[in-house]
Amino acid sequence: MLSAFAQAFRTPDLRRKLLFTLGIMAIFRLGSVIPTPGVSYPNVQQCLEAVGSTNDLLGLVNLFSGGALLQLSIFALGIMPYITASIITQLLRVVIPRFEALQKEGQQGQAKLTQYTRYLTIFLAVLQSTTMITMARSGNLIPGCSVPLIPNDSIMTIVIMIIVMTAGTGLIMWLGELITERGVGNGMSLLIFTSIAAGFPSALWSVGGAANGVANVTIVIALLLVITLLVVFVEQSQRRVPVQYAKRMVGRRMYGGSSTYIPIKINMAGVIPVIFASSLLALPGLFSQFGDQSEGWVQWVSLNLLSPTAPLYMAIYFVLVLFFAFFYTSITFNPDDVADNMKRYGGFIPGIRAGRPTAEYLQYVITRITTAGALYLALIAIFPVIVFAALNLPDTVGFALGGTSILIVVGVGLQTVKEIDSQLQQRHYEGFLR
Repeated sequence: MLSAFAQAFRTPDLRRKLLFTLGIMAIFRLGSVIPTPGVSYPNVQQCLEAVGSTNDLLGLVNLFSGGALLQLSIFALGIMPYITASIITQLLRVVIPRFEALQKEGQQGQAKLTQYTRYLTIFLAVLQSTTMITMARSGNLIPGCSVPLIPNDSIMTIVIMIIVMTAGTGLIMWLGELITERGVGNGMSLLIFTSIAAGFPSALWSVGGAANGVANVTIVIALLLVITLLVVFVEQSQRRVPVQYAKRMVGRRMYGGSSTYIPIKINMAGVIPVIFASSLLALPGLFSQFGDQSEGWVQWVSLNLLSPTAPLYMAIYFVLVLFFAFFYTSITFNPDDVADNMKRYGGFIPGIRAGRPTAEYLQYVITRITTAGALYLALIAIFPVIVFAALNLPDTVGFALGGTSILIVVGVGLQTVKEIDSQLQQRHYEGFLR
């Protein structure tokens, strides 16, 4: 692998792409530590040192912003508005025929959907920045903080903060598209990778500084290695459904007669079910912060739905991950469309008749594969939480080193390595994957 890295940097075109990608990632990290105008940076640091934790939803957003959210930097919202907008756009394909038609129009339709996603991203950025600033003014952003995060909360200051945070989200979106166009890998995925990886050293440092630090760090690193190996194994696994194309005459030419396969990944939904489940399950805790802490329902939510180690929390989390895994797979892979396309071009699965029987067979295969993938996602998401709770580690470590973080980091790493490998092989080098 080291020789492949050296070979990549010896190739001028690939070296330019790698350096460009690293430069954009450095700019992204720089913007994550520049405070928004109107924010008292010393007060923010004082609150983070004194409290050091927040609710699950803000912890998730803070994870994807690389810690920029709780510091109220210009990149405080991170990539989360774009992720939310992309997910909403994909879900709207199920209920709005216009979006489904655009999906099938090829490159022009994809460009239109991308434009809608950008507009929705800016709208969500305005909404989320307003919410975060309101929570910062009321003291709910970092519960237990005694000093004001925004000393001057005049209307003009608030408007400037909203504009700066929204512009920061737009700049992040542009930087991600630049990486995709001129760099290596998917830009948005690499920015998420950068945000999460930036929190690994501080999380391990906090584990080492606590009681039984050396033993805990050893256990955490061993757990991360085991989970990484499991994620790599599952993400690389796929079920190959064989497809045979019959010979047919088009004019004077003979087409078809070839054999191929449909690759069906075990985890077709990726990390989306885990993000959906975490966000949905954290909403009751977010709403409870605006209620009276002496009320019964607020105390019940705090006891059962705010702590990741609560039995009810883990049970609901497990069920939600399973549900969203099946739901997201059902809207991204349509067996009827695949069967119709195969029939149109003379393709069939050996032993299965074309048309409706093919669709039913593909649905049967998808259901079995998704069951294994959903269980894998749920176990990866919950098992580290149980281990960290047994070690008495803080919740911030669970966010930084949890299953969601490992899934994203390993998945993006595999995708980027594959792209570099394909470019090396185009230039007749061996590449990473020998």
